[in-house]
Amino acid sequence: MTVKLRLGVNIDHIATIRNARGGSHPDPLRAALEAESAGADGITVHLREDRRHIVEDDIRRLKDNLTVPLNLEIAPTKEMLDIALKYRPHAVCFVPEKREERTTEGGLNLVSGPHDFVSYVETLSDAGIKVAAFVEPETEQVQAATIIGASVIELHTGAYCDSISSTGSDVQFRRIKEAADLAKIIGLECHAGHGLNFDTVGPIAAIPTLSELNIGHFLVGEGVLLGLKEAIRRMRFIMEASRTNSDSGDLP
Repeated sequence: MTVKLRLGVNIDHIATIRNARGGSHPDPLRAALEAESAGADGITVHLREDRRHIVEDDIRRLKDNLTVPLNLEIAPTKEMLDIALKYRPHAVCFVPEKREERTTEGGLNLVSGPHDFVSYVETLSDAGIKVAAFVEPETEQVQAATIIGASVIELHTGAYCDSISSTGSDVQFRRIKEAADLAKIIGLECHAGHGLNFDTVGPIAAIPTLSELNIGHFLVGEGVLLGLKEAIRRMRFIMEASRTNSDSGDLP
């Protein structure tokens, strides 16, 4: 039976707009509540080392006011671990982070990554926090997620989205589907995200072994033009139509 496909909405770039001028407008909490009412199944935020968008007070307010799960993306560092333990979101997703990057450029290397992964995952799990790792759709990375103790992986869809208008898109799509299928076989919950938009989300949403898509920058951008609720509702419609087609055997 195909699992329900959830939509997590990342509101980082509401905070980016706020921080560009200072002050409190636009308010990430208000955007999160709008996303909730439009059908988002969860809210995602990425607390970065340089605090370029989300700040700790945003996490506190979101945790206190949301009725859907809060997913906190963080780098695998002691500072970020302590913050996650302080606020105790529903889930933590470990992501790579380079100060100079504009956005997350790829997945974690769990095979030869920091030796602290196992202890970090164990500490968060003991606190009742679901732990995910953001990885490239590669066999060895998916398998390594079980070694560090993560219960969830999120597949980086950036290469697929970047190749959508070229002949390489089929190859990139197959990488994601095969990684998601492997995750199910070995007992991992599988999510996906990065770069997804109205044009690219359909084939990914049709993969029956994915249980959640996390989408942020595109929805915030469309929100400027369409309104955030309308952008989220349209994304949900495309996702659900694609999943329905996959259930009927009409895969992309």
